[in-house]
Amino acid sequence: MPHFPTKRPIKQFYSQSVNQKLLTISIPLILILFLSNTCLAQTNEHTFKLLNQPDGSKTYQLTISITETLYEYFQTRNHQIYNNNDLAKFVTPSTLEPVANDLWTIYDNPEDFANGVLMVTHQIPYQESISQKYPIETITENEGDCDLFSFIAASIMKAGGLDVTLLLFEEQEHMTVGVHLPETPKDARTAASFFTHNEKRYFIAECTGNFENGWRVGECPDLIQGATAQIIPLDEINEITSPDQVSSSYSSPQHSSLHLSVSTEFAIAQNDIQIIGSLSPSLEGENITIYVSSYGSALTKLATVKTNSNGRFSHTWNSPPGGIYSIRANWSGDTDYIGADSSISQIVIIPFQWLMMAAIVLFFLMILLIVSLATRGNETPNMESFQN
Repeated sequence: MPHFPTKRPIKQFYSQSVNQKLLTISIPLILILFLSNTCLAQTNEHTFKLLNQPDGSKTYQLTISITETLYEYFQTRNHQIYNNNDLAKFVTPSTLEPVANDLWTIYDNPEDFANGVLMVTHQIPYQESISQKYPIETITENEGDCDLFSFIAASIMKAGGLDVTLLLFEEQEHMTVGVHLPETPKDARTAASFFTHNEKRYFIAECTGNFENGWRVGECPDLIQGATAQIIPLDEINEITSPDQVSSSYSSPQHSSLHLSVSTEFAIAQNDIQIIGSLSPSLEGENITIYVSSYGSALTKLATVKTNSNGRFSHTWNSPPGGIYSIRANWSGDTDYIGADSSISQIVIIPFQWLMMAAIVLFFLMILLIVSLATRGNETPNMESFQN
């Protein structure tokens, strides 16, 4: 059911004492000295059964693969909502476009395509969620409830070119999808139910259920029979886009790997750092996304580069002001290979001001040492030496 999490308190780093700030910086710095590279977990794979006809005359196995980097990217996005219309931001068509493209290869009309999408959500185990999640999170975690399933279905349908809305039944604490079709659904086993919006009929597409006897477009569960729904349009959604997508395939995709290295683990601010890597298999012209995150910040895109004929790639990064940064690369994969993440390379960027301060401290230490040595040479000899 829909949930509306409360705002999280803003942490105010500037209110810390100087000692606390130094401690905050030094602890991760020490850890990095011992853990220079971290490996990511394997890519998540989930397989869904699809029927190209309601009678089950032919079946397909669709494998959706999601890299850990893509999963983390959406985990670190903003999940806060302030009103019901904000729920639309959890619909992310671009990220799931490969799934929509594959579905269109086995379906030849909007109704069958929409029913194919529902087959996907009907196979994800139902588990009530305490917060809103993006489709990438729900598919990766392989569990969700009505609103999370609706976000997935609406994303794939919209990526496939269908006109869809979210249907929110607040009184019943339920959500589903409304899909506009050129004609009344033919495969519905009951009278087709719909809502009208902007003089168009949006047929109910129930996203919960089971695969064996799942709901089809137009069929309405008893829970919402005759209920009033708030229609949340998705024609101009402010999508949380990602530089990468899932990979989707009807075959058994092979595994790939991604290697990444940086020219140095310590650098002076505003100096160039060389980032190089390679993709296996050695595919040419593939998009590799390089991500960066600083200590305690969200994962952000640094650059997108293409592989050369040997599967290699490179990027020159003019480093930002000082800090501790994690660099990683991601490849979304294709129909033959699942996506891959590189290991995480850690870089410590030293601010120029720190070097100036270190030079000043060293200068005064040298003066102190010289004065100390000079003073020691002028000390009064002890009594025993005087008597002798």
